[in-house]
Amino acid sequence: MQVLPPKELSAYIKHYLFLENKNSTARQLRFFSDGNTGIVFSQKSKLISGLSNSETQNYLPGSFLYGQPDGFKNIYSDNGMLIVIVVFQPNGINQLLGISGSAFRDAIITIDAVLGRKGLELEEKLAEQVTIQGRLRLLNQFFKLIEAKKTKTSQLITNASLDFILKNNGQLTISQLVTYTGYTERHIERKFTEGVGLNPKQFANIIKLHHFLGLLKNKTENTSLTSLSYEAGFSDQSHLIREFKKHTGITPREYLYHTEKLTNNFIETFPKNTL
Repeated sequence: MQVLPPKELSAYIKHYLFLENKNSTARQLRFFSDGNTGIVFSQKSKLISGLSNSETQNYLPGSFLYGQPDGFKNIYSDNGMLIVIVVFQPNGINQLLGISGSAFRDAIITIDAVLGRKGLELEEKLAEQVTIQGRLRLLNQFFKLIEAKKTKTSQLITNASLDFILKNNGQLTISQLVTYTGYTERHIERKFTEGVGLNPKQFANIIKLHHFLGLLKNKTENTSLTSLSYEAGFSDQSHLIREFKKHTGITPREYLYHTEKLTNNFIETFPKNTL
C-alpha cells in the first residue's frame, strides 16, 4: 500500500510504503534504484542481505537508511514480512536531514547512526502499532518535528535540474540541462550529486528506465518491446536490454512475466528466472 505524505512534507517525502506478506516460506527479493533514497523499518522479522561463503545469514538491521544503490541488490526473507518504507524525494534526505547524497551512496546505515535515540524510539513505537493509520500518524509527527527544526538550505539548482529531468522522462542531454538552468555543467553536477547521490546523467538513465517500466506496465498484447524501447528513448531493443539488465539483473521479459511486483523496483524473483 502506498500513501502520500501531508503537503508540508511532500517536498521531502515522496510516499510511504506498507508491505506485508504472511507467507513464512523463504523468498528472494530484488531491489534496484528508482532514483530515490529511503528508510526501511522491518517489523516482523529482519531481512537477509545475502549469504557468506560459509552460508552464514547476514541480517540487515531492523531499521536502516539506504542510499542510491549501485546496481541491483538481492534480499531474502525467511519468515513473514511486514515492512514500512519512507521513500524520500531524490534530494529529500539531503534537504530534511542535511546528509550529503554522495556520502552514503550504495550504503546501508542504521537508523540510530543518523537519527540517534529518537530514531530507535520511532522504530519501537511503530512496532507497537497494529494499523496503517497509527503508523502514519507516528511517521508524520516525527518528520514534521524534524522539518520544523531543520536548517534552511538552497536547493535551487538541484530542484531545477530534477524538474527538467523528470519532465523529460530522462530523455535529455547535459547541454540541454545547462541551457535550461543557466549554470555550468561542473557546477550543476557538484550540486546535484551532493543532493541526490548521483550525477545528472546517472539519474536521468534511471528515470528513463522507469519511464519504460510505466510503458511496459500498460502495454497491450500487440505492442512490441522494440516500439516501447524507442518511445522510452532507447536507440533500439538491444540497447534497452543492456541497460535493463545492468540496473535490474534480468531482462524486460523476465521482469514482466517471471516476477511478482511489490513495487516497481522491489520485486520477488522466482527459480525459473535466469538470474
